[in-house]
Amino acid sequence: MGDGLGAVFGVRWALPLFSQPVPAGFPSPAEDACIDEWLDLNEHLVRHPAATFYLRASGTSMTGAGIHPGDLLIVDRSLEPADHSIVVAIIDGELTLKRLRLQDRQVWLVPENAAYAPLEVRAESDLAIWGVVTHVIHAL
Repeated sequence: MGDGLGAVFGVRWALPLFSQPVPAGFPSPAEDACIDEWLDLNEHLVRHPAATFYLRASGTSMTGAGIHPGDLLIVDRSLEPADHSIVVAIIDGELTLKRLRLQDRQVWLVPENAAYAPLEVRAESDLAIWGVVTHVIHAL
């Protein structure tokens, strides 16, 4: 049994996973679809349930990373932020979602959209990292 949020709350949300992948390129002959296994997304998306939370994205500064307004983010507070991690941070009292960059002993919060400027984290800045984004759920 996994340790996803479903396990924490005693709820399992396994749904069928069909054995045949669907081609996104050229169509291929369909085979008889059969259920290969049952899949609980909590087991695949949440590694540390006690330290994980969901957060909804707003704004367009991270569209280059595939994060769009309204997307659902899975944030893990137990992961150590590293260079290139996408993090939820509070800098000088303002909440933001950016890519963490560590360059030449300098810390930056970098957007993934050229319309926005990187935020330099200065020595006098008050920075707290809430967590590392591990997955994005994007509605079509």
